[in-house]
This record gives sequence, C-alpha cells and structure tokens, in this order.
Amino acid sequence: MAALVPDLGRYERGLREQGFRLVAGVDEAGRGALAGPLVAGAVILPEGFDLEGIDDSKRLTALQREVAYERIVRDAVAWTARRCMPTRIDRRGLHRSNIALLRRCVVSLPVEPDYVLSDGFSVRRLTVPNLSIKKGDAVTASVAAASIVAKVTRDRMMDRYHRRFPAYGFDHNRGYGTQEHRDAIRRFGPSPIHRHSFKGLATGYYDEPFPGEEDASRVEGA
Repeated sequence: MAALVPDLGRYERGLREQGFRLVAGVDEAGRGALAGPLVAGAVILPEGFDLEGIDDSKRLTALQREVAYERIVRDAVAWTARRCMPTRIDRRGLHRSNIALLRRCVVSLPVEPDYVLSDGFSVRRLTVPNLSIKKGDAVTASVAAASIVAKVTRDRMMDRYHRRFPAYGFDHNRGYGTQEHRDAIRRFGPSPIHRHSFKGLATGYYDEPFPGEEDASRVEGA
C-alpha cells in the first residue's frame, strides 16, 4: 500500500475559513549544532500557492531546498529570516535564545500575520493568535516553507564560515557533531563560532570523549 501523502495545506485552509487570511509559519534551523548560528524563518504563503516540492527541509535534498527557496521568496506574501549568533546562545541559553528568535522573526515580517503556526515550540508574547504543532514542518505548508527558508539561509552562512575555518568541514557537516567535526575540535580546539557553553565544548573538555561516546565505545568493544 502506498504511503499517504500529508495534506500540507489543511491547517491554512481551516484557518482561512475561520477568517484568518494571513497565516504565518515559523521554524528554526541549527538548534542541535555545535557551531554556527541559530537561524529562524517566517513565511506567509498566498492562498493557492503550489505546494509541489514543499516539505520539511530535512526531507529534501540540497538542490530541492534551493529550488523551493527561490520559489518561496519570490511568491510569498511576506517572508523573513533572522539569526542568533553563538555568543548570544552562550549567554542566554539555547531554549531562551530559540524562543526569542522565533518571536523576533515573526514580528519582523513586513506584513503582520493574522495567525502564527510554529513547529513544536509555542511562541509566547505575540499579539496575534498562535498554535504550536508537533512535527509542524512535516504537516503544515507555511511551517515547512519557513523551515526551508531557515535551512537554506543557514547553509549559505555555513558555507561562508567554511572559507574562514576550513578545518572543521562546515561546508558539509553544517556545524553538527559528526565524528570528523568532533575530531577536528579535539585537534584544533573550538573556533570562534562554536557554542562554547555546550557540554563537550567548555574549555578543555573536548579533549575527553563527548557525551555518549564513552558508552558507544564500550558497546563497540564489548
């Protein structure tokens, strides 16, 4: 039996039927990375937008994301992307930084939305109604579009950081904790764009196994 294809537009249609004409989706990229900024995107799609090729950014190839991104920013009613740098994440903590960034992204839209949908995290202190949806980037068109904008924006930033710090492989690991990336941290130490407050990156700690690696090595050596 073929897998059911989710109806990505159903939340937006339902809200429009209730009178919420401008529905914004907001999502972030880079939350779990060891290095690089946290980036959020917010998008208001027009009614009737062609959803072919729109999906959770993690389920698309890099080329598919680029194609979708260009169409989203060309045809959206409004869109924006904002970033939070590692130094701010280190000062404020990841969760607080994430929620604040999502809110800042929504309020910086050039058109005020009537309703806001987010992926998993409630965006507090907004002046418009909002709803957080579990796996929103996989089931909601505007959140999926926001995830694409955030991901493509962040990937382009990581490409630029790779040219400044080529030893860490940011052009392909995007700052996430791959084995190659962790080995580079042990060899060279953290770069200026690493999140130094993250467990495993505090001064000197990266010389020891990262969290979970000791358990993994015991299993492999059993």
